[in-house]
Amino acid sequence: MEIVFSPWRLQYVKDPDKQAGGCVFCKAFTDPPSLDNLVVYRDGATAVLLNKFPYTNGHLLVVPRAHVDTLTGLDTAARASAIETVAYCEHLLRRVYNPHGFNVGLNLGEAAGAGIIDHLHFHIVPRWTGDTNFTTLFGKLRVIPEDLQGLFERLRVEFPEKIG
Repeated sequence: MEIVFSPWRLQYVKDPDKQAGGCVFCKAFTDPPSLDNLVVYRDGATAVLLNKFPYTNGHLLVVPRAHVDTLTGLDTAARASAIETVAYCEHLLRRVYNPHGFNVGLNLGEAAGAGIIDHLHFHIVPRWTGDTNFTTLFGKLRVIPEDLQGLFERLRVEFPEKIG
């Protein structure tokens, strides 16, 4: 196993002031979609962001508008909207990247690996046969051949005005 030292990631995870300027996910609903804020899509209930620290090409985050840290903190409509957006992201990524599979999920709480623990968000991670399994992503070297700008430009035009 090859270990890659990524001090910038640990610094971010442990930084108590990482949200000193406010919640980055809440800002996704106030600032227009752009490469600067990594927002590729937004409607009244959800936003889709590029992951600043992607596990694979196309790694997206679906964020509900409500600033809550559990699924039970969302009302039924917000949960349904988030799942519809997750499903659309899966569809879009299948079309654009043609992955062999996906990991889709949540990291609820710091112990579960959440980098932003106060605002629930879904990860949609495209996977290809031969890449490492999800549990080893944090320990092995990974090459991401597409930068965030290329990913943003490629996906931003794919989102409709409104999902669903």
